[in-house]
Amino acid sequence: MKTIIFDVQGNQKGEIELPKVFNTDFRPDLIKRAVLAIQSHKRQPYGPNKLAGKRSSAHYHGVRRGPHHMMNIERARMARIHGGPPNLQMTARVIAGVVKGRKAHPPKVEKKWEKKINNKERVFAIKSAIAATALKEIVLKRGHLFDNINLPIVVDDSLQELKKSKNIKELLEKIGLKKELERAKTKKVRAGKGKRRGRKYKKKKSVLFVIFEDKGIFKAAKNIPGVDITLATNLNSELLAPGTHAGRLTIFTESAIKKLGEIYG
Repeated sequence: MKTIIFDVQGNQKGEIELPKVFNTDFRPDLIKRAVLAIQSHKRQPYGPNKLAGKRSSAHYHGVRRGPHHMMNIERARMARIHGGPPNLQMTARVIAGVVKGRKAHPPKVEKKWEKKINNKERVFAIKSAIAATALKEIVLKRGHLFDNINLPIVVDDSLQELKKSKNIKELLEKIGLKKELERAKTKKVRAGKGKRRGRKYKKKKSVLFVIFEDKGIFKAAKNIPGVDITLATNLNSELLAPGTHAGRLTIFTESAIKKLGEIYG
């Protein structure tokens, strides 16, 4: 299986033989598991203070008769405030279901959020996601827009030396990704409570650059909307399949392709 190599001016330079990893079977179920496992390690444990709702002098006497008995007085037997202002006397506290009481079943800080995945499955998911970048129907199904070009897109190693965002944009336009750049510019206001939690807008994921060595391109690419960049040795399922959906439009450098062949075969 071969594909075209472009230079940084957008001209066809030659062809390259793709490694066997691009022939891996497409397994969306494994890719989804691998992505969710990565995301689960980002969850931060949360829960209330263990004393929340219990910081009160309210108590239940538990005697049937005598001073302070709490039976046969037409009140439920529960922890109540004794003494104090008249409006607080015998007010229920502490237990769940009353004003200022504890929560019945609060989220536990000790809950384990991390999901596990076997190492062989994790590696196979990455290989499957890499292979999906070469399948045009899956890339189009994910919503990416591009002209009639061969996938995967491979550019020579001089791409790694680009140090300005405008140079990268010019390259993307020359190889037929102008519509993709326009698509990634759009953003919408998120529906729901996330608007007030620091994530007001939902933005689209666009091109992923996979390189062998950073010679300035990391700074140049980070300001382009939707674009991510990573080293071939740091590639993972979440970068290749954001939101668990494989088929991200990916641009590889020539040396990155060779490195992937060494790592994954």
